[in-house]
Amino acid sequence: MELVFFAVAFLCGFAVYQLKLPPLIGFLIAGFVLNGLGFNATPLLEQLADLGVTLLLFTIGLKLHVRNLTKLQVWAPATLHIIASTFFFTSLSLMLGALSLPLFTELSWQSAALVAFAFSFSSTVFAVKVLEERGEMNSFHGKIAIGILIMQDIFAVIFLAVSTGKTPNIWAFALLIGLPLIRPIMFWILNRSKHGELLPLFGFFFALVAGYHAFEFAGLKGDLGALIIGMIFAPHKKASELAKSLLNVKDILLVGFFLNIGLNAQMSWDALLVALILILALPIKVALYYLFTNLFNLRARTSLLSAFTLSNYSEFGLIVCAVAATNQLITGEWLAVVAIAVSLTFIIASPLNKRSNELYVKIENWLLKFESDVRLEEEMNVSLPSARVLIFGMGRVGTGAYETIDTTHPGLIAGVDISAEVVNNHLARGRRVIVADATDPDFWQRINHSSVEMVMLAMPKHNQNLFALEQLKASGFAGQVTAIANYPDQQKELEELGVDSTYNFYLEAGSGFAEHVKQKLFS
Repeated sequence: MELVFFAVAFLCGFAVYQLKLPPLIGFLIAGFVLNGLGFNATPLLEQLADLGVTLLLFTIGLKLHVRNLTKLQVWAPATLHIIASTFFFTSLSLMLGALSLPLFTELSWQSAALVAFAFSFSSTVFAVKVLEERGEMNSFHGKIAIGILIMQDIFAVIFLAVSTGKTPNIWAFALLIGLPLIRPIMFWILNRSKHGELLPLFGFFFALVAGYHAFEFAGLKGDLGALIIGMIFAPHKKASELAKSLLNVKDILLVGFFLNIGLNAQMSWDALLVALILILALPIKVALYYLFTNLFNLRARTSLLSAFTLSNYSEFGLIVCAVAATNQLITGEWLAVVAIAVSLTFIIASPLNKRSNELYVKIENWLLKFESDVRLEEEMNVSLPSARVLIFGMGRVGTGAYETIDTTHPGLIAGVDISAEVVNNHLARGRRVIVADATDPDFWQRINHSSVEMVMLAMPKHNQNLFALEQLKASGFAGQVTAIANYPDQQKELEELGVDSTYNFYLEAGSGFAEHVKQKLFS
């Protein structure tokens, strides 16, 4: 049965991808199609979906540092949004109930507040998928969005503990004391797991056993355990490699999650009508995200892109409504309302996020009227070092290019990267690298690249290089541009857009290795 589910998911995902939309929209559509054909979610599919979410939270933890959650611009907007959004949806539900709209009429103020709480959350799964596809997990707006989502997860854990009567036991105290003590042992095991098949198995063990099941045993939410274990490993030098080793498995399992949403929906015309009404209210929720992040001195673009990333309803709403239905506060139809609303907002938010930079450019002048004059340290204007060659993306490829050029032509090259941590590591090694987002239109307006003769686009995501190329051309750059690509069709697309030369990372790595051997052998 599950093979049929995944086959339909592939067909729908493939069809949607041909329209240049994210495949996850196709996976959601597949769930509803299967539901309409009379199929139901199976226990195995639900287990696969749960595994995908657990691994997702573990990999989020691998990229998350505690200090990011303690920043005022993270926890304050998250808290204010939960309060304001819950109040808004509660008021809306009671007003619609007074107007005798179906399903709303059955809500008391307590059950209306529960439903409102469910719709105040945004989807962690969706946000991470979108940020990963755009290569913006390390961007400042990406970190703000993920930080807000983690704060929401904390509120979720508190709610579940209170609503289900599940309280931490004595083993929770043991975990609190024990994890810091055994951290060196955990690091030692990670170091000894090297780079092969043991590495993803290491991730499975610590995410699912040491994380999920250990925390469940201690009376805590298992998914929270996976997140915390990931955060413990975040400072380790192999954290990024560990996350990459789990990437494909996690993505396959998350297909089950998206299928599950559509398969579990109890479809009815009333549920569809209510879901559509709540979708019409979504812009208010997004506006609140923008308002509260902008209130704490974030740039207009940062606030807008963070709000777009969070512009959906969350699968956590299903959990909240399930608890409410168990306590007979609402009917089971509300589960279908949440499933439909979540799915449709995913479909709306995907193209919205894909075109977020284009939308920002169109409304930039209006947004800047409300932007604070105060700048956070992370968003201070950058000063581009004087250089003839500029590399965007200081990962392995960018760093290798930097070192090669700097060896023969010192002082003529500079680097740009989106991650402050990456830049700090390069600065510690004496390299000239600055923090900036190449996909930020404002960046290209603020810098003077008149002395730059060549730009090298070495960012890991193809669409990042494409957008940076578009901004580079719009800024009037007249020098040479070279870019990396993973596949021949990407090379062709870059060359058609005016790139002077492309480097196929996979194909040319072998020739580069052979050239190195020749130099060693025949010199």
